[in-house]
Amino acid sequence: MLYIHFTSCISAQHTFNDVNLELVNPIIENKLFAVEPSNNEIPNTVLRRMGKAVRMGINSALPIIKNQSELKGIVIGTANGGMEDCIKFLNQIIDYDEGTLTPTNFVQSTANNIAAQVGLFTSNKNYNITHVHRGLAFENAVIDVMMLTKEHPESTFLLGGVDEISTYNYTISFLDGLYKSEVVTTETFYDLDTPGSLAGEGSAMFVVNSQAENALGKLIAIQTIHSLDEKLIESKLIDFLNSNLVENQKLDLFLSAENGDCRLKKQIELCEKIADTTTIRYKHLTGEFPTASALSLWFACNFIENQKVPNNMIKSGSIPTEINTILIYNNYNGNQHSFMLVSR
Repeated sequence: MLYIHFTSCISAQHTFNDVNLELVNPIIENKLFAVEPSNNEIPNTVLRRMGKAVRMGINSALPIIKNQSELKGIVIGTANGGMEDCIKFLNQIIDYDEGTLTPTNFVQSTANNIAAQVGLFTSNKNYNITHVHRGLAFENAVIDVMMLTKEHPESTFLLGGVDEISTYNYTISFLDGLYKSEVVTTETFYDLDTPGSLAGEGSAMFVVNSQAENALGKLIAIQTIHSLDEKLIESKLIDFLNSNLVENQKLDLFLSAENGDCRLKKQIELCEKIADTTTIRYKHLTGEFPTASALSLWFACNFIENQKVPNNMIKSGSIPTEINTILIYNNYNGNQHSFMLVSR
């Protein structure tokens, strides 16, 4: 069990600083680009060398850790890291005929650079690791931190998930059918019965430990599955709820993985039916990307803390008078699934 004390999120919507989930930014060419904040804490000479994923990671992490005593670990999940910088470096190899290359793009492109840069900015020399597991990268980071808090119950950790839209990755994923080919708007996103979703990006960070005092909420349990088998997903979810919900405890919200892809509809509706509660959707606000589940956890914490949900996120049902328990289901590309149970 993880207790969540501070959260921060950079996304395509107004989720950073002055949070306003009622105001929805539009989709631009089937992409939802993150709204980056002004960078007052990062020197311009450093900032101009950073790729977008690194900027998002650092900008979302610094506000919630600058007043913390020493963190015992920085644990980040990402599927691609700074892929855009990686492509720039590979292009340099061709342009300069494998001659003298500038190392900046290479250094900024490695997946572990986000966690490393946060450690450098805060002079933190403790546990620093990055999990790169495609659609379950953030979930593996969560599991890592859960084990760490059991080993070090007095320690506090930074947990996060970050991914960017890169031209290279978008093209490959589009050709693979991950994104829609027709023009999509926020209003039509869930109504189009076609394959594919929207490209998204963002960063969500959490300060967590095993201490309940002053916590915003708690992450009770998590489970991951690699499967296309709907019956297996069904049985795993039923077992997950039976194992982690106490007697007479009911779900107040189901935070759905629905992303507009008709191929995933049957899996998602099956989980909705098992949850049997009010269903909330969020990927029309964030787009689809491997670590979108980090943003879903941020949304869950926001709902629990503020006890309200914007109307644009409600799919079915009514919002309860008290929001205490939320089930988060994430589905990436139909074969990577996770369940997270969050409560007040």
